[in-house]
Amino acid sequence: MITRFINIVNDLEALGKTYKESEKVMKILRSLPSKWHTKVTIIQEAKDLTKLPIEELIGSLMTYEINLEKKLKEGEDKKKKSITLKATTKEEEEEVEEEKQSEEDDGLALIIRKLNKYIMGERFRGRRFTFRKDLSKKESSSHGDKEK
Repeated sequence: MITRFINIVNDLEALGKTYKESEKVMKILRSLPSKWHTKVTIIQEAKDLTKLPIEELIGSLMTYEINLEKKLKEGEDKKKKSITLKATTKEEEEEVEEEKQSEEDDGLALIIRKLNKYIMGERFRGRRFTFRKDLSKKESSSHGDKEK
């Protein structure tokens, strides 16, 4: 990018258009992509742009670019390392399925125990659970008593 910038500036100077050093620095900073925004802000705040030579700016930007590339590569290496899948055999899969089934059986047994406790509690509270056959016998005998 710097080479192209210098070629354009030199061609413009040949045509009669000259730029001050500070104008060149500002044009370079404005032309950088958005991922460089933090570096541009740091340079603007830390240095006097009217006195900053282009060579110093270029050196600072090149250093930042090298560090940025190193960080990106390290990030990619970390991502590549973390993408590993655990291999399992059929025996291990069967063991996992058996564990899931035993957990489901334990859950079912717990629900049955709680239901039994609830039913037993209802019986001792004075509520009686009778079958329909018993009710029909009582009703038929009571009807017979009324008729007699």
